[in-house]
Amino acid sequence: MSRRALDPVTLSVLASALGGIAEEMGSVLIRSAYSSNIKERRDCSTALFDARGRMVVQAEHIPVHLGAMPEAVAAVMSRDPRPGDVFAINDPYSGGTHLPDITLVSPISHGESVIGYGVTRAHHSDVGGNRPGSMPSDSREIYQEGLIIPPVRLVEGWEPVSDVLDLILANVRTPAIRRGDLRAQIAANRLAQERTAELIDRRGLETVLAAFDEVIAYAERRTRECIRQLADGVYSAESEIEGDGTNPDDILIRVTVTISADTVLMDFQGTAGAAAGNVNCPLSVTRSACYFALKVLLPADVPANAGSQAPITVLAPEGCLVNARRPSAVVAGNVETSQRLADTVLLALGQAADVPAQGQGTMNVVVIGGSEWTYVETLGGGQGASRLGPGPSGVHVGMSNTLNTPIEALELEYPIRVERYELAYGSGGAGKHRGGDGIVRALRVLEPATLSLLTDRRRHAPAGAHGGEDGRPGRNLLGDETLPAKVSRALEPGDLVTVNTPGGGGWGRVEGSA
Repeated sequence: MSRRALDPVTLSVLASALGGIAEEMGSVLIRSAYSSNIKERRDCSTALFDARGRMVVQAEHIPVHLGAMPEAVAAVMSRDPRPGDVFAINDPYSGGTHLPDITLVSPISHGESVIGYGVTRAHHSDVGGNRPGSMPSDSREIYQEGLIIPPVRLVEGWEPVSDVLDLILANVRTPAIRRGDLRAQIAANRLAQERTAELIDRRGLETVLAAFDEVIAYAERRTRECIRQLADGVYSAESEIEGDGTNPDDILIRVTVTISADTVLMDFQGTAGAAAGNVNCPLSVTRSACYFALKVLLPADVPANAGSQAPITVLAPEGCLVNARRPSAVVAGNVETSQRLADTVLLALGQAADVPAQGQGTMNVVVIGGSEWTYVETLGGGQGASRLGPGPSGVHVGMSNTLNTPIEALELEYPIRVERYELAYGSGGAGKHRGGDGIVRALRVLEPATLSLLTDRRRHAPAGAHGGEDGRPGRNLLGDETLPAKVSRALEPGDLVTVNTPGGGGWGRVEGSA
């Protein structure tokens, strides 16, 4: 049915109210979670969708989570969810990203009618698999990476389905923490129902549903206006993944970006085929990286939702590195390949727009764990400099937006001692504006454990721009031994793991230099 248009003031008020619901969902999830991975690092995301499965608003959380959420919602919608249900899903081939990211989707109802969906996605620090932390460097198929959850009803009538929950908890190493984190997600999903109902009571159903449509339409109008300001043309770029955990050789990423009027086509024809290791990613993750890259060019006040994604078409050959098919392993695709995809697309868009120099281009995933504990962290590094100024140091760049784990929380929760944590001074590239510095994090394990590292930019430096110098590549060490970019090792008490993260590229030539 057609809905009445909202005046600009009402639209602005309702857009803020809907965004506030998504942000409050995130606050409930973070404050209620058990694991440091969520309550400290905030490795989670929340959003509201309409009844058609279109994202309306999102909290400002993790880019790789949020851009891939629509596929998860579509997968749940196909299972006929009812009011009071909460569905769980983590299957990358049914709308997930990688197995540690468990998504909960719940209908938002008015009476007996479903008018939208509340969605939470959180990184769980263990979901089973062949190594603690469920992020091995040596997985060869998805079945080695953890428990696969297709869209399944976890809550019915707002009561947990105990046999489904018991099945999930029986397949993880830290069931008490997993139970607490899932309960936190359920609470955030329920809040979406409560707050939307309150908004409908104040404003009326017709007005709220009109706001859903108009927030999406507004984002699409603004995005298309920005694309029209770019020069029409075909722009290509190449980059690489530094090995797949089975072979250290570079793996090619190639993209051709076609800008035509108010649309953008991103085609990954020519990208390498599926890898033997786990750097493959489903198309949902590839789309997420592409959406993020374009978002970098948009004004900050343009909402990131289905509207801002509508002008973008993403193509990739079926079964290639960036459009993987079951049973390809994908756990590193979500963290490392997504970063490199965003960098590659930005490299192409940089031929039509002013973009910053390259940032660290990796999430520097460190996983250390035993049979009853798992420490997972992504480490910050240097951001690239831009025309506006130097790049920030020691920050998460690109597809990640998490915080660090404070030393106090880390040492309290895990048998690990932090022996060094500081900026890697001078690792940012020189230039008129200097790239941000990476960091150094040194961890000594106090009992036997397993180490997995999923990193990149250990050989190929983040590139400078407009004459600025490249940032310094990262480095992984076990004691004095240099480790590959992607590796798993057994650790003994006293072993020291040191990760040096890359610096960002510099921008502009230094005055007086050749």
